[in-house]
Amino acid sequence: MFFLLPYRDDNPTRKFAIVNWFLIAANLWVFFAYQFPLSEKQQLAYFSAFGFIPASFFGHLVPFDPTGAAWEWATTITSMFSHGGVLHLFGNLLFLYLYGDNVEDALGKIKYLVFYLCCGVGAALTQALTNPGSQVPMVGASGAISGVIAGYLLLYPRANVRVFYWFFLFIGTIYLPAYLVLGFWVFEQVIALPESMRSAGGVAIAAHLGGFASGILLTPFLKKKEVRFFQKGHSRAFARNTKRIRR
Repeated sequence: MFFLLPYRDDNPTRKFAIVNWFLIAANLWVFFAYQFPLSEKQQLAYFSAFGFIPASFFGHLVPFDPTGAAWEWATTITSMFSHGGVLHLFGNLLFLYLYGDNVEDALGKIKYLVFYLCCGVGAALTQALTNPGSQVPMVGASGAISGVIAGYLLLYPRANVRVFYWFFLFIGTIYLPAYLVLGFWVFEQVIALPESMRSAGGVAIAAHLGGFASGILLTPFLKKKEVRFFQKGHSRAFARNTKRIRR
């Protein structure tokens, strides 16, 4: 058994990340105030209304309603704040909490919000272009957060991320450089892409990669001039605390 979970970094921020916390709160509010009370049938209707549906976006559904074209664009935003379940929600928000504050610090509040939304839209459009006939609603913040991951990787690749690991009988924590943790995440996405494109539903891997590519492209233009790329970490990499599980 092998399990890794990043949960903290050594990267301080200069200012309180108000936009990042707003995004976290908005996702929690939408899920627990609107989605959580819905029945299964109502959930499906909710996803059809607020999820991003490629076939609907491109007008492939019959009958096509041209008056709804503006709303189809709006769903590239609304889908970012909707989630398929509690694990989906908290998995995304953990990554947003972990990496978003530093990216906001590097970009500034307004630019960070624009960056986040643009990465989410880029993710949705990438998913749509890879499967334009799909009628499966796409929901979740992971596309936008993939852009945040890209920004963090460009700016702070040598920051150290505290990772919980479980390897057979050994559990513990270890500081790993962000380029290893996030590089492994990118590798996982690339490996999973072919299978994702063959399946009708599941994880929208193309959206993750589209959001990541959007983040790579946007970060150099939106970051503050004084913020440097490839900044160093504030702790020693590979420092660890390991325990053996007793039986």
